[in-house]
Amino acid sequence: MDGETRVTGSCLCGGVTYSLSAPPVFTAICHCRHCQRQTGSAFSLVTGFPVAAYDQSGPTQVYHDTSETGRKLERHFCGICGSAVLSRIEPLADLVLIKSGTLDATEDLQPVVEVFCASRMAFLPDFDGTERHARSNV
Repeated sequence: MDGETRVTGSCLCGGVTYSLSAPPVFTAICHCRHCQRQTGSAFSLVTGFPVAAYDQSGPTQVYHDTSETGRKLERHFCGICGSAVLSRIEPLADLVLIKSGTLDATEDLQPVVEVFCASRMAFLPDFDGTERHARSNV
């Protein structure tokens, strides 16, 4: 990624937009029940970026949650359209976990890890190339 390339994204209504000036660190799938409830789907796909590279326009609402491993977690979402935009979790304070569906370009995403596979919905196929964990150490 050169100095002029930026990763961008937004919520559904465009009220929250963001850009990132660094490449992603990883992409992960979370199957925990909290992520399933937040997304209304089978899992949450997140892409981690350095927090220092994150720049946001427009306000997010924040839901303060506690992960299934007892860690403090912030879930940021658009107060207008309800789109989940990002999460922050205390053990990964140097990262912002972008909800990957809000990224403008998703063609290069490749999950490398799946966490909380104990809560994984049985109908899901195996994802090639992912390391799987029953829970999470984060």
